Amino acid sequence: MSTPQTPDIPFVIESHEGEYRDSGIVSTVAIAGHPIHPVLVTMPIGLLVTALASDIGYWLTRDPFWARASIWLIGAGVVTATAAAITGMMDFTRIDRVRKRTAGWAHMIINIAILTLSIVNWAIRWNNPAGPILSFGLILSLVVGGLLGISGWYGGELVYRHKVSVIGRSDRHEP
Repeated sequence: MSTPQTPDIPFVIESHEGEYRDSGIVSTVAIAGHPIHPVLVTMPIGLLVTALASDIGYWLTRDPFWARASIWLIGAGVVTATAAAITGMMDFTRIDRVRKRTAGWAHMIINIAILTLSIVNWAIRWNNPAGPILSFGLILSLVVGGLLGISGWYGGELVYRHKVSVIGRSDRHEP
């Protein structure tokens, strides 16, 4: 067996040579073979990153418009992240390769943290959208934004390196 094409650095890059040759594992939640989770994740990513931008807008201008925008963006981010989490968890529990890879566990744990922090961020603003931004809300939004980037890395590892949720063989169990 030859050396993997990329380094094997657990928690960052975890290479399995056999995955270079197989055609991949289809998602367990798909419409006409198209996986749903990668479609759904675009909404909470966009909404929560835009909430960070609107928090920064409030910080710079103190215009209450930005505070109202943030609470709506975070709320919509929580709702859409919940839908993405359900489909992601269905794949996580049904596809062996996801559970056997560091990227699968890291992606799941980080996304649970993102959803939890976003719920907290939304809750602290519920009755006063502007008040918590400068004390704690902006920090939460910054942390969520950073975690989204890290989680995206691991999600990309699952799809592009480990060939999960691609059109390929349908066997969800490792040989």
